[in-house]
Amino acid sequence: MAAVPPLVGWSRYIPEGLQCSCGPDWYTTNNKYNNESYVMFLFGFCFTVPFTTIIFCYSQLLITLKMAVKAQAESASTEKAQREVTKMVVIMVVGFLVCYLPYASFALWVVNNRGQSFDLRFATIPSCLSKGSTVYNPIIYILFNKQFRSCMMEMIGMGSGSDEESSTSKSVTEVSKVGPA
Repeated sequence: MAAVPPLVGWSRYIPEGLQCSCGPDWYTTNNKYNNESYVMFLFGFCFTVPFTTIIFCYSQLLITLKMAVKAQAESASTEKAQREVTKMVVIMVVGFLVCYLPYASFALWVVNNRGQSFDLRFATIPSCLSKGSTVYNPIIYILFNKQFRSCMMEMIGMGSGSDEESSTSKSVTEVSKVGPA
């Protein structure tokens, strides 16, 4: 949805940085394309809204997980699971920021410093980081989630297909809700 406006005249796409990829035109000082407003739209819609959503959803996940740990009489296994999930959530948020904060910051800097020259490498690095974001989620899940890693290994033919031969152990945690009678 955010990629459509340049196709219909609100800003445009041009080669960016070292000319190895295309991106929104935030370099042109001509107001013909309304580049500034499009960059602000992208910052809000493609960075601020997703970041806020990520923080909200992961916060709710951690709060729910903490309540489940309390309901399980704080066993060592549930506390360990909570620590692992918390670590993964923090890494996911940091990964998002590493990929998108440089790109969003650079876009705002260019728009707010029209006409100032800069080294093209400073445009290429944030662009490459943002495009590499499609890779970091699966890597984080593979590194920090045993079930995901096991399924992934099985999917690419490197894991055992039968439950008897699998070295992955499964455990079930039941959570009961306590409410007013």
